[in-house]
Amino acid sequence: MLKEMGRTSQAVVIILCLLMTVKAFEMEIVPANRIVAQIGETLTLTCNTTGCASPSFSWRTQMDNPLGGTVNNHKTYSTLTMNPVTVVNSHDYLCTVFCGEKDKKEKSIKVEIYSFPSDPVIEISPSLVSGELATVICKIPNVYPSDHLEVLLMKGEHVLFEKTFHEEVSTNMETKTVPYSFNLKADDIGKEITCVAKLPIADMDFEPKERVTSKKLNADFGPRNTIITAFPGNSPMEGDPLKLTCVTESNPPAQIVWRKHLADESIQHLIENSTLFIPQVHFTDSGLYLCEVNNLITNKTEKAAVNVAVQGAPKFTELSIEPSTTVQEGENVSIQCSAEGNPPPKIILRRKSDSADTRPYSEGRILLPSVTFLSGGNYECVAKNKFGESESEITLNVEYGPRNTMISIIPATAVKEGETVTMECTSSGNPAPLISWKKKASSGESEKIFKEATLTIQNIKIQDLGLYECEAYNKFGKEEKAVKLLVQGKLEGTDQMIPLIIAFSSAAATAVPVVAILIYLSRKAKINGSYSLVKALRLKV
Repeated sequence: MLKEMGRTSQAVVIILCLLMTVKAFEMEIVPANRIVAQIGETLTLTCNTTGCASPSFSWRTQMDNPLGGTVNNHKTYSTLTMNPVTVVNSHDYLCTVFCGEKDKKEKSIKVEIYSFPSDPVIEISPSLVSGELATVICKIPNVYPSDHLEVLLMKGEHVLFEKTFHEEVSTNMETKTVPYSFNLKADDIGKEITCVAKLPIADMDFEPKERVTSKKLNADFGPRNTIITAFPGNSPMEGDPLKLTCVTESNPPAQIVWRKHLADESIQHLIENSTLFIPQVHFTDSGLYLCEVNNLITNKTEKAAVNVAVQGAPKFTELSIEPSTTVQEGENVSIQCSAEGNPPPKIILRRKSDSADTRPYSEGRILLPSVTFLSGGNYECVAKNKFGESESEITLNVEYGPRNTMISIIPATAVKEGETVTMECTSSGNPAPLISWKKKASSGESEKIFKEATLTIQNIKIQDLGLYECEAYNKFGKEEKAVKLLVQGKLEGTDQMIPLIIAFSSAAATAVPVVAILIYLSRKAKINGSYSLVKALRLKV
């Protein structure tokens, strides 16, 4: 009984421990409760859960307006991303989490929106003459909510004008303008006009809430006397740095834009800056550069130009073969070479195997009509000017069918029984021809016997005599050559060797006299017991 009670107690303790380790279903929103975001930025709200293996999420606004963002659900959390933040995102957002069918939790966060992205812009009437009316305009761009905006215009330490927009209804970003005119005095020249813009919104924590811009009361003029300086000069060496500076006189400072005239007569926009810097110039950087300065107040524009000529040794821009580097014999071929450099390089295009320049080509081009295999090989292009020379090469591969097929026999076409004869077949072609051997049978048909260039017959026998054919072939065709093989055997009852068949590569017309000579020699040998072919031939001569 005591044992059973002990076991029950242990089970209860284990269950209690397990219950204590299981986390309760909870949720939170990050950031919590309230967030202030500026229009145009990115804002992400995150709804996190604990204690639930497979939660489901939903987002909505408390007034069921459009979310104005993108929802991404993950395993234990969900995000609502507003990119960019707009006026429509000014809501209370509610995240609801379900864990199973019964457990449900909700939390909300208030998103407050504002826009105060940049300092005020001050515009002063272009003609400032003592004793005449001067107009100052302060512009505050993209403000929201503008009904909280306060603007203060000052001259030096003196307040000229104050304005608020509390009575206006703000529904979107606006650019607010505050103009003010006054009689310009002689001692006003050089003083600063200051525009102070404030956006005080209670209980909204953002910075800055105040933006200030100042501008001196100066006479506006220009641009004038615009020039371009080039360092180290307007003829730099390729690879050197180049610095072009546009200098002008203008008040206020003019906007400067760099442009370049291209070869096709179009104009390329480069940069909006007084200095155009190229760390390493290339030949393609040569050309006419324009500096255009514009004073937005005086509404005047002035231009200056400089011609840049990059110098250096030649560099190849093209070395090609048309229609392809691999062609068939008989096609028309064009080899083209071009290079850039300054001064313009002299270009010589030639076949590399040629010992001398038979002809320089000013356009760097060679035309090969109806090309032959003899035209194949390496072609080189040489480009020279006073700064150096460059070389490049390209290979023309001319493909053609087998030709010049030949058979060589070692030791000879007439051999003795038991000897070894080697027949080698050679042929030229591109791709390199494959070689196969055939032997003509007594039926007159040819039988394939070997697929290599060298055919070796060891311990040759009488039955090995006959006509052997070599076939050279590739994808462009084939060519055949043949040779007759003679095998000499022994006479019956003697140790002397006599010729049985003589192999010739000559015309068939000579075959009959040869057979007659063989019959004559055979009979003579039987009468005398032996016979010398060499002596007989000498007597005939």
